[in-house]
Amino acid sequence: MQIGFEAKRFFTNYTGLGNYARFVVNALSEFVPENQYTLYSPKTRKHPEVDAIVARSNVKVVEPSGGYRFLKGLWRSWGVSSDRSIQNLSIYHGLSQELPLGLPSHVRKVVTVHDLIYIRFPQFYNPIDATIYKAKAKAACRAANKIIAISNQTADDLVEFLKVDKAKIEVVYQGCHPIFKRKVKDEEKSSVRIKYKLPDEFILTVGTIEERKNVKLLVKALALLPEGDRLPVVMAGRATDYKKEVVQCATENNVLDKIIFLHDASFQDFPAIYQLAKVFVYPSLFEGFGIPLVEAIESGIPVITSTGSCFRESAGPGALYIDPSREDALAAQLTKVLSDTRLRKKMIEESFQFVELFQPKIIANKFQTVYSGLKNS
Repeated sequence: MQIGFEAKRFFTNYTGLGNYARFVVNALSEFVPENQYTLYSPKTRKHPEVDAIVARSNVKVVEPSGGYRFLKGLWRSWGVSSDRSIQNLSIYHGLSQELPLGLPSHVRKVVTVHDLIYIRFPQFYNPIDATIYKAKAKAACRAANKIIAISNQTADDLVEFLKVDKAKIEVVYQGCHPIFKRKVKDEEKSSVRIKYKLPDEFILTVGTIEERKNVKLLVKALALLPEGDRLPVVMAGRATDYKKEVVQCATENNVLDKIIFLHDASFQDFPAIYQLAKVFVYPSLFEGFGIPLVEAIESGIPVITSTGSCFRESAGPGALYIDPSREDALAAQLTKVLSDTRLRKKMIEESFQFVELFQPKIIANKFQTVYSGLKNS
């Protein structure tokens, strides 16, 4: 089959949506090599994350030509549909909740929807941005022959908020970056510890420091622990104005000296940072999937996360779960994990078994099943 991908973020984004795009294309081109994969992107760049993938014989790249070189946004949303190569496609897959207008009728259309958080929690978004996101998602879902939801939670949200026919939706999970499968050597861990001034033992949370991630709950839970049992908390992620609230909360609870903010860590160092941690805590209120949970599990550390949303789908039976409004519940689970070596080992082993669901070969084969079903329909 000839598969086309909307691939802007494949080349330009080296976090969430970009990692997803590269994961999908990498997995398919490796484990379903008989297909030809074409990446449509308004701009490209060389980068170690993409170079090995685009060098494969079954992957090619198409960029704007002619006047569209100066109208790249228009090309991505409409002009790409008139590119001659589009006529040869069996499938066109929008990897980030969008499809271009005007795709030929013979090309079957697939779109991945990651989340509808901007509809469920509009207070966390700029109103104009939320309106644009919703309009694009609605248009893509209407045009698509099949919608990929990255979790059952997102599938349910599509039905609830956009009134999508459930029969049109397939749930295909996402995997994490392969870098997190690497066992980091002690010398590298030591170097990373020194580089970021990390303590010998710490609790880790990863993600943008914003209200939805709910890290004030972790601050309050830490304050409930006996003073001698309080490990430092490393909060790794981009800062927003919410950080001020976190600092204020830590100050009021007399634990500010236990909070370490890490805003500038290199992605290449994250495997070591995870593997240095004693426990990973993800008290988020809501996610489309929660990829840091899979990263932590692949890194071999026990996980505590929230009930509800998609978290059981992402973290599985080996994790511990807490009500994201109850700091006392989080404090109790922290006490259990930090004091019980056997429990930690059991959590890690069960979680390792669970994340087999997210291995690239399994996910690539699920995508191929979706594509084959559309081609034959």
